Amino acid sequence: MALMLYRLRILPYLIIVCMIPSVAIAELLQIDGPKGPLVGELINVANAHNIVVIIPGSGPTDRDGNSPQMGLQPNMYKLLAEGLEKAGISSLRIDKRGFYGSQAAIDDPNDVTIEAYADDALKWIDRASQISPCVWIAGHSEGGLVALVAAKTNPTNLCGLILLAASGRPIGQLLIEQFHANPANASLISDVEIIVSQLEAGRTVDAQSIPTVLQPLFSAGLQRYMIDLFSYDPVEIASHWKGPVLVVQGTGDIQVKQADADRLTAAMPQAVLKSLNNATHVLKEGIEAQPFITYTDPTLPLHSELMPTIVGFLNKSRAAE
Repeated sequence: MALMLYRLRILPYLIIVCMIPSVAIAELLQIDGPKGPLVGELINVANAHNIVVIIPGSGPTDRDGNSPQMGLQPNMYKLLAEGLEKAGISSLRIDKRGFYGSQAAIDDPNDVTIEAYADDALKWIDRASQISPCVWIAGHSEGGLVALVAAKTNPTNLCGLILLAASGRPIGQLLIEQFHANPANASLISDVEIIVSQLEAGRTVDAQSIPTVLQPLFSAGLQRYMIDLFSYDPVEIASHWKGPVLVVQGTGDIQVKQADADRLTAAMPQAVLKSLNNATHVLKEGIEAQPFITYTDPTLPLHSELMPTIVGFLNKSRAAE
């Protein structure tokens, strides 16, 4: 009788436990970098078929999508990872070598190349494949170029690419266009064009000859990186990828344009193109009266069509396997 009463008491708890859905586990992962560890944050959804490795954009952007030193806090990668979790998809968002959790990986965060970032991405793909069988790279902005370069080697277990606000032109030309877009830069455009042309030719520019206001953008350390960065043509690289790819572009993006997304999709006929109406470069819906609020307010949600687009693309790709 006592045993029967014990079973009756425990039965409701067993029922409740069985009704609780699988809980995703967030944890920090490390892999070997050149001098110290590379660090990423995993959200591991139990039994997930897909895992998305999120590659950050340019500069001191952390794995959440923020650049605290620059006053930028859109939190977009963290929001993206949380949205994937809700859809039953694992994610791994990384800190680039030399920054934040991966600070010890190299001595100078500017002493890098796109190829080095791509090598790191390949290591993360390999690590992610130990978690879920189908690995996707989601590269944002400059991270889209890194994703394309990494994909050229057709790594095992890479199921496809998600290119978010990625340039379809050499970055030097994109930089010049961005300066042209702001009338306040009119007096600087000639200098910028000369500097970019020198860097595209593989030559550094004497810092003393650069206008003071432009010196932080074209510092000696950054110039070395830009010479490498400007040498890549995203369209030429994209033409090598024959697997699934989703290209997402916001119509309100003042940094990368719809024409860039069109160039990328033209280079990859298999690509799915999604234009997000009024979405800014940080994948949130723009607010007309506050043009930069999406860059600084982490509480603003991602564009309402972004997650359904990504999740639908991944589900359709799996159905086609």
